[in-house]
Parts: sequence; structure tokens; C-alpha cells
Amino acid sequence: MENTSSLPINITNSALEEIKNLYQQIENKTEIGLRIGVEGGGCAGFSYIMNFEKQKEGDNKYILEGLIPIYIHPTQEIYLSGTIIDFKTGLDNRGFVYNNPNATEICGCGTSFSA
Repeated sequence: MENTSSLPINITNSALEEIKNLYQQIENKTEIGLRIGVEGGGCAGFSYIMNFEKQKEGDNKYILEGLIPIYIHPTQEIYLSGTIIDFKTGLDNRGFVYNNPNATEICGCGTSFSA
């Protein structure tokens, strides 16, 4: 399912550059896109997921920068709507950072939350 509307999340320029760099390293990009979602677990109840994989049935498909497919399952969009994904390069905090307005509690690790 392809969705022509805008992503339910926001991706900063620094995160976009890191995603592009990682995507370019994939040798066979056929049907491969970036999955963004949540899964049960972590110290606060949910953990964020972000990895490259094939689209699964039922996923909403968005196109990032006219190049990279983004897969988000519709049942997970309610937990992600309005989330800002950034990429930090500091010595003490390198990696993707999620600023989620739906989170009612976040863990100190920064990748676990409750909603």
C-alpha cells in the first residue's frame, strides 16, 4: 500500500543524511525500505525499531526524498504520530534520538517509552 500523504513522523536533516548514508550501503535495494515502528519491550513498555527490510503485507508505504521507501504498520502510527527523529553525533550521545509527543514516560536509555 503506497501512501502519497506526508509521513506521520518528522525526520531532521541530520537523521535524513544518516539514513541516506546507510541506505547507500545496501547492495541489493530491490523491495528494501526503512521500517520505522515500535515493539513491546524495553524498560518503559515500548521500544523503537528502525531497520532496513522488505515491505510486509498491511504496511503503509511512504517515499522519503523521492528515493527511500519507509514502511510503517498502521497500528503503530498512533504511537509514532508527530515524532521527530534526529541523529546526534556527540561523544556521549551518538545515534538516532526520538522526540515523541505521545510518550507519557521515557526511559533513561532514550529508546524505550510508554504511551
